[in-house]
Amino acid sequence: MYNIFMNKKISEKVINRLTLYHCILQDFISKGNEYISSKQIATLLKIDDSQVRKDINFLNNSGKSRVGYYVKELKKSIETTLGFAKTKNAYIIGAGNLGMALAKYDNFISYGLNITTLFDNDKAKIGKEINNKKILDIKTLPKFTKEHGVEIAILTVPGKYAQETAEFIIKSNIKYIWNFTPTVLDVPEDIQVWNENLMGNFLQFTYNI
Repeated sequence: MYNIFMNKKISEKVINRLTLYHCILQDFISKGNEYISSKQIATLLKIDDSQVRKDINFLNNSGKSRVGYYVKELKKSIETTLGFAKTKNAYIIGAGNLGMALAKYDNFISYGLNITTLFDNDKAKIGKEINNKKILDIKTLPKFTKEHGVEIAILTVPGKYAQETAEFIIKSNIKYIWNFTPTVLDVPEDIQVWNENLMGNFLQFTYNI
């Protein structure tokens, strides 16, 4: 998802690894560790030590010989580079099981993503709250977006409704769509879509089992 917001000089693979490094650094901080080496990171992720050093070079962060990287400083460098420091508001479109699960996930805010509201067309859900986030009628999306200036939508509707919902989202002046549906969306060139391929990731994981 982060390639929606990032400097395009950093590849998706590097961004993915940097977010994993960030998780490791958070764990090190919680354990009271002041320094971390590239070898420690590489061992935990089962990747090459030189790859870790190469990735960290993107951050303009230099470690200390025989000591490693200062954990808090490296964590802050990742946050600055990947844009965590700047909070981005977003809507969830589709208050089904997946949409509600994402709304309940509080750790998004640690990565600069603030989910403010959910939208749905189910009258039984409209007006209710999930994790202090209100579910509003999807028909109000254009007006609500205009008032609040939100540009990111997390799409979690059933696949058969994905394309028409995406078109409505775009008409509501939303420029970025994080697509959790199993549908490849047909959108204008100025709209950025990140497809979260849950089944594809699962099949990659289980391919050799």
